[in-house]
Amino acid sequence: MAFSADELRVLRRALANALHPTPLPEEDVQDCLRLAGTVDEVASEAGRLRAFLLADLARYRDALPGSLNGYLELLQDALAAGYDPRPDDLAALRALRAGPVAAALLERCQVLAERSVRARLSGRAVYAVTPAPRSRLLALPGGLSAAKEPERPRTPSRPPAPARPAAPGERPMPKPSEVFPPRRPAPAPPPPPEERAVS
Repeated sequence: MAFSADELRVLRRALANALHPTPLPEEDVQDCLRLAGTVDEVASEAGRLRAFLLADLARYRDALPGSLNGYLELLQDALAAGYDPRPDDLAALRALRAGPVAAALLERCQVLAERSVRARLSGRAVYAVTPAPRSRLLALPGGLSAAKEPERPRTPSRPPAPARPAAPGERPMPKPSEVFPPRRPAPAPPPPPEERAVS
């Protein structure tokens, strides 16, 4: 999960307040609530994406052997993300083990499945692919509602500094359109040569 610079500032202020509790201005409280909502939205979106990818993996597995390459790629991606191979995956890979990629994946999946079974039998927790649902983040009492402090005058923010001009020997930063030029449509094929009827 990546945070923007503004979100990092909000997170830093919230952590500083957690370490040294003081009443927060209403604006900071609202920023924290917005950040908590964004984090919740990202977590639920990650769960939906994970469910979609697992369903996609099952569709590719059901369409084997015609979807061999796509299935192997999806399975490799799922394993890298912590997917625990199912018996259906092992059966499919056993049927496809003639190929070198499928054989290597079968060995890897067998090791992971064996490790998972041993962990379940010993009573240890097995890491699931989907995270447990997290309760919503709630704001704790505090801020301006707890201690009505007088409003502090806000200092006007400085205007952004103008971009520095390029030095004489330095190349300017290219624009995205210069780095990635727009695609040009493919030229139309030449018309077929005219056939003349001989009489």
